[in-house]
Amino acid sequence: MLPKKANRERVLPVLDHAPSLSLEAVRAVSQETGVPAADVYGTASFYTLIGGEPRTRVCQGLSCQLAGADALLARLRAAGEPVEAVSCVGQCDRAPARLDPALEVVAERARGAVLPASPELAMNLAGADGTDYPGLAWARARGAEAVLEALEASGLQGRGGAGFSTATKWRMVRGQAEAERYVVCNADEAEPGTFKDRELILRRPHLLLEGIAIAAHTVEARSAYVYIRGEYTAEYRSLERALEAARGTPLLEGLTIELVRGHGAYICGEETAMLESMEGKRGMPRLKPPYPTEQGFRGKPTVINNVETLACVPAILVRGGAWFRALGKTEPGTKLYCVSGHVARPGVYELPLGVNLDELVEAAGGYVGTPRFFSPGGASSGFLPITQRALPLDFGSLGKQGSFLGSAGVVVLNDTVDLAQAARWQAVFFEDESCGQCAPCRIGTRLLRRSLDRYLESGDPAALEHVDDVAWEMDEGSICGLGYTAFLPLTSLRKHFPESFGARAQGGRA
Repeated sequence: MLPKKANRERVLPVLDHAPSLSLEAVRAVSQETGVPAADVYGTASFYTLIGGEPRTRVCQGLSCQLAGADALLARLRAAGEPVEAVSCVGQCDRAPARLDPALEVVAERARGAVLPASPELAMNLAGADGTDYPGLAWARARGAEAVLEALEASGLQGRGGAGFSTATKWRMVRGQAEAERYVVCNADEAEPGTFKDRELILRRPHLLLEGIAIAAHTVEARSAYVYIRGEYTAEYRSLERALEAARGTPLLEGLTIELVRGHGAYICGEETAMLESMEGKRGMPRLKPPYPTEQGFRGKPTVINNVETLACVPAILVRGGAWFRALGKTEPGTKLYCVSGHVARPGVYELPLGVNLDELVEAAGGYVGTPRFFSPGGASSGFLPITQRALPLDFGSLGKQGSFLGSAGVVVLNDTVDLAQAARWQAVFFEDESCGQCAPCRIGTRLLRRSLDRYLESGDPAALEHVDDVAWEMDEGSICGLGYTAFLPLTSLRKHFPESFGARAQGGRA
């Protein structure tokens, strides 16, 4: 139990300005917030962006590994630069990428491509962004029920990965007896292969703010928050500028929107872990139920949507739910597909939901080399063989194949890549990013990575004999989606390419 005057929500913002995690710094934060020093240190040590010496952070995500991240890391170390290998930094289209000590992006490539501006695109990344907010005006003129009916007609599903009905979620919060309600935008985009929310925030920040304001109006919330990943420095500034430009406009009438900076923890993309972080705690997922729609931020009903979901809403209101639904190919609406890896023009392409891999890669300039397999929805979706290139990239079709659309972070890998090594790159990510709360995930991610290490070193398939048992335990016993899916990169490749996991020379390829 905390002292009555303690303010846990201040812990992480104050730690942002602490020069280190020294005993003196921890005590100073404790004194300022009223939170015990041991609690402060336990929270701070959970996050990778708090404390430590200034250093360059080199991305170890899948796309950066394909582009030579290990060689970049070695060069920087040989040059004597303080450097650290870190999980994906959201710059997959610029691979290999790194962050300087101030968390600014350093990359040899410019940001990836987007489609030309078109009014027929719901989010229209290349379109003009401004403070006229027509969707918000529509919502306030017609009322909450009209908004919910338009969303139901549109068929909009959550674009963060779960695919839950947006209208249903908003209705659940609106129907709560508790009058204090919140809207939280999840901008903690950290899935390897995914950088779509980054482009929306940089190119169309006012579109996002408009979607947030419409959500708040609909559920009668007076406070909204954007939780943005700590590595997104330029994106944070983009939202700061947009909020400043929105002052004095109808957007902020009766509404406050605050930015909350993340501190380096992939798990905070899980909605309840994000809420824990916002409340000044370690970002560990909560047991559910209750769900955030009933007891979310500060224990109050909370709408949580990701950046892309909220950015779809204004066009749905202005153009109509039926218009949005008709944009899709197999399921409603357009979708922001990220594509990187072995393609000519990595980028973010807004296409009809349900396009296949060939159609997406055609927009991205074609394949580089001979494609062999691909990740359809970020690291958590596992891998599929290129023989399934005609499969619709949507929620339902991928689910039937034991995969899922997730964040639509598509990574294409050609026949120069060792499949076991690709599985290991993903296994390292999940081991690093497991919060450690539940044993099946904490132990399972480590066992999977160690099994792949032994296999790659020895060439003996016996090193992988317990992989399926470990995967079953993780799937059955984990608290959140990380544990449910962390095994998929390895198990999916073994399923589709069993010949690539047979005996091999020590340290060699199959």
